[in-house]
Amino acid sequence: MTKADIVEQISNETGVDKKTVLTVVESMMSTVKQNLVEGNEVFLRGFGSFIIKERKEKIGRNIGANTSVTIPAHNIPAFKPCKEFVKEVSKL
Repeated sequence: MTKADIVEQISNETGVDKKTVLTVVESMMSTVKQNLVEGNEVFLRGFGSFIIKERKEKIGRNIGANTSVTIPAHNIPAFKPCKEFVKEVSKL
């Protein structure tokens, strides 16, 4: 499902025009991104959490050059679904 599909489905379900729905969806995504960049996690009750995971420094391999490469510690964005969400998906 793409962002356009999401916008179309929400528009059909709510009766709100697609342009307005697209603005709201893009604004939500922008807000989530900005909060994660600032180091804040986003919690959506009944859906899940957008969190920041810390990856430790590790040694990787460049197979082509047969060398070891140090991958520095870094943060990555992640999504953690709520328990109800996981239960619903696991029933599929």
